[in-house]
Amino acid sequence: GTIHLFRKSQRSLVGKLTHEFRLVAADRRSWKILLFGAINLICIGFLLMWCSSTNSIALTAYTYLTIFDLFSLVTCLISYWVMMKKPSPVYSFGFERFEVLAVFASTVLAQLGALFILKESAERFLEQPEIHTGRLLVGTFVALFFNLFTMLSIRNKPFAYVSEAASTSWLQEHVADLSRSICGIIPGLSSIFLPRMNPFVLIDIAGALALCITYMLIEINNYFAVDTASAIAIALMTFGTMYPMSVYSGKVLLQTTPPHVIGQLDKLLREVSTLDGVLEVRNEHFWTLGFGTLAGSVHVRIRRDANEQMVLAHVTNRLYTLVSTLTVQIFKDDWIRPTLSSVPIANNILNLSDHHIIPMPSLKAADNLNPVTSTPAKPSSPPPEFSFNTPGKNVSPVILLNTQTRPYGLGFNHGSAPYSSVLNQGFGIPGMGATQGFRTGFTNVPSRYGTNTRGQPRP
Repeated sequence: GTIHLFRKSQRSLVGKLTHEFRLVAADRRSWKILLFGAINLICIGFLLMWCSSTNSIALTAYTYLTIFDLFSLVTCLISYWVMMKKPSPVYSFGFERFEVLAVFASTVLAQLGALFILKESAERFLEQPEIHTGRLLVGTFVALFFNLFTMLSIRNKPFAYVSEAASTSWLQEHVADLSRSICGIIPGLSSIFLPRMNPFVLIDIAGALALCITYMLIEINNYFAVDTASAIAIALMTFGTMYPMSVYSGKVLLQTTPPHVIGQLDKLLREVSTLDGVLEVRNEHFWTLGFGTLAGSVHVRIRRDANEQMVLAHVTNRLYTLVSTLTVQIFKDDWIRPTLSSVPIANNILNLSDHHIIPMPSLKAADNLNPVTSTPAKPSSPPPEFSFNTPGKNVSPVILLNTQTRPYGLGFNHGSAPYSSVLNQGFGIPGMGATQGFRTGFTNVPSRYGTNTRGQPRP
């Protein structure tokens, strides 16, 4: 092969990440996200110090929501990076699945943090420490303000899509029931409370409300166990909010078909199957490539006289309204006449002038026939396995040549039968030594087996 003397060295993983980060940082839209990320890190540092000074696990659980905001900012940066990148030979469908992976990882890490809080809370129930409320309320309002400001100031496309497409959490359902009750009393608030509330804003407000109740109860009655109870409540709300998003993004990673588009896909496939020239639509597979992007592949069998390009254009036009990334494989109908032989056929086997006569051997003796039923008498030994000689049931079909012999030794005459004997056999009168031979290839083989040893027909 070619020897490259000054071949460029391969970049390390850190070098590749640095190069991609510079690519994202060159866009002015990402500067705002980087600024919020820097402020978020400073806010997390102060909150963790206040959690340590107050010894409050409820404030720690609420601080984890601020850490989740940092994950959401990273996901937003990844979304901008995906829009800049173009499909490559390695990633032929693009890089949209990185958004899905980022959302899945962020929600799973938030749930792991909630499980950690639950474990710490269970240990605190055995030995409840003293809670200092000096900076508890300050940390609550700082975290609430920064979380709401981040969520409402930055348009996070991946999380906005997942929060609307995923199923509602139990917190959203309870708040929706409460909102309907309030709107029943004050109808003017229906435009504010009735639409589906943002789950992130909802959990921020609910967590701050739990911390305020904790602060008041500790200040009034020194009831320190309420801090542990508030931590458990915040952890359960976090887990219940993140779990539907993890399930939705996980199904996207598993390349499943979204349930809400199955009916539309079935309707489009029925329309495609009725197009002119289309015989069959099969091997269809549709999956979610990214958030809001559906990919699919389908095989279409068409008639021999159909125009491939015309059918391809019609099929693509029908499915492209729902499937943005579509692969259609067109192949024409190619049927083959079934062969009659299970063995290789000779070159001259199709010469009908030589092989149009099938030998019709006669029985060895007519005295074995019953004069009434024209069936052979029941032998003393059990009948052979293929006594009925039914073609196609137990024997592979073969083409019989006019020189073929019968190797079974059943008493048949070997060799080809004369032409006159072929015409005379199979049209005799029952009881005169010949029977009709339309069921098998032999004229005198009985069509029913069932006589006793004395030659009388069996009832």
